[in-house]
Order: sequence, then structure tokens, then C-alpha cells
Amino acid sequence: MTTPDLPPETNTNAPADPAAPESSDSSAALSAQPDASMQEYYKLQNHLLLTTLVMAAVIFSSVWAVYSLNIALNYLIGACTGVVYLRMLARNVEQLGREKGRIGNTRLVLLVGLILIASRWNQLQIMPIFLGFLTYKAAVILYMLRTSILPSQG
Repeated sequence: MTTPDLPPETNTNAPADPAAPESSDSSAALSAQPDASMQEYYKLQNHLLLTTLVMAAVIFSSVWAVYSLNIALNYLIGACTGVVYLRMLARNVEQLGREKGRIGNTRLVLLVGLILIASRWNQLQIMPIFLGFLTYKAAVILYMLRTSILPSQG
């Protein structure tokens, strides 16, 4: 006995499709686990973040040894801002296609705000901060070179 007022999907008296529960279970399982490309993306994201942090620590120590603690701390401020920028960029890229159609430029406010503060405050120096910010770019270039030279380890 069927109810004529309800659409076929909500009709509880309609004969059940034997494949329907399996497909809904399998689609729920697929949505819970990221696909292979997203797992590769997360791996790349973690690799770039870790490489940036290691490079920032090494460069911070080198700058402190060669120049002064003040310049090294300015570099560290820029490197930390670069890490935050990288995290924001990774989050935007992750949302691309699911929630957003394109990547916004709001994260550039971080760099612009930091440079403005550095230009107004006498204790901060613009060049070490800017070079520290670019540390994540060096990590990206290092990753690109490594995967170009040794493609099997990429």
C-alpha cells in the first residue's frame, strides 16, 4: 500500500531498493575519509610548514650569530607572520572548490599591517621582517627543487 501524497523518496510503504542502504553507507564512509589527493595535499602542507619552521630556526640562529639579537628577533617576527600566512593560504586552498570559488587576498593584510607597524615603531626594522616573511617562499622553492631533482621522493 502506497501513499500518493508523498514523493517516492519519502514514501515509507514503497518497496525498498536493496542497493540504497549500501550506497548511503559507502558515501558516508567516503565523505568521512579524505580522498588520496587531499591526503597528498595535507602531506605537502605539513611538509612545507615543517620546512619553514626548521629554516626559520636555522636562519634565526645564523642572523643572531652574525648580526645582533634585535635583527634576529625582527627576522623571527617576519618568519612567524609568514607561517601564519602559509596556514591561512593552506586553509583557503583547502576550501577551494567546496565552499569558495576563488582564493581571496585578505591574508595580505597581515604583511601590510606588519610592515606599517615596523615603519612606525623605531625598534622594528622592515628588511629583516620582510625577509623573515619570505622564509615560507624559500621552503616552497626548496620543495620544488627537491621534487624536480628527486621526483620519486616528492
